[in-house]
Amino acid sequence: MANNQLTIEELEVKAKEIRRLIIQMLARAGSGHPGGSLSATDLITALYFNVLRFKSDNPQWPDRDRFHMSKGHCCPLWYAVLAKTGYFSEEKLFTLRQLGSILQGHPDRKTPGVESASGSLGQGLSIALGMSLALRIDKLDSRVYVLLGDGEVQEGNIWEAAMASAHFGCSNICAILDSNGCQIDGRCEDIMGLEPLVAKWQAFGWHTIEINGHDMRQILDAYEQAKTIKDKPTIIIARTVKGKGVSFMEGVVAFHGKAPTQEEAQRALKELV
Repeated sequence: MANNQLTIEELEVKAKEIRRLIIQMLARAGSGHPGGSLSATDLITALYFNVLRFKSDNPQWPDRDRFHMSKGHCCPLWYAVLAKTGYFSEEKLFTLRQLGSILQGHPDRKTPGVESASGSLGQGLSIALGMSLALRIDKLDSRVYVLLGDGEVQEGNIWEAAMASAHFGCSNICAILDSNGCQIDGRCEDIMGLEPLVAKWQAFGWHTIEINGHDMRQILDAYEQAKTIKDKPTIIIARTVKGKGVSFMEGVVAFHGKAPTQEEAQRALKELV
């Protein structure tokens, strides 16, 4: 089981290393999605290094927890974390989006550690629900974590899955909403307002936890609290900053799906030391 229980300071260092890898991968590939990858980095770093139960040398270990990245376009983050936790070598990260690589622009199951493919938004919570019910049938106590983007929460499929997850009392589901307030076309509030998010999820029968998604202490406490909730699923609504860690990307919608140039990458890497 690769659960190292890092300290807060060690997690912060690890997150910075992962942000550097994201920038390097995308600059090498010349395409990809930095904004949402960087905003969710602290959440997924804490999850993999201190919370998730898994064996990177045995990806199909039956007792593992399950993770699904519903906002699959942010897979550079997932790939960097999988490499850092031993699923494959860091060298493979620099094959991102190349023909024949195991690391495509959206995740699929050829990548060790990827449970299910993602690409079309709005489907991840339904997949998590299916995993949750399957674990119940198999009498396994594993948990299911799913990362959502706030743009995809505008989709009806999410709310059908939210309703069903609460109806079936899926307490082993922990959804993580990377709420950076932006989507590819602009600010969410200008395109399709999402608030009040906490009240909406509570109305659907979920236990809700709202946190600063860049505060490692709050992130770890939220994951621990989620494990204690019985008879209902939990969502962690993490308020984050798109492009977090790189000054000229923070809050800039243009970096939703635009890779940094080589010059921009060098500027970003200097900030991430």
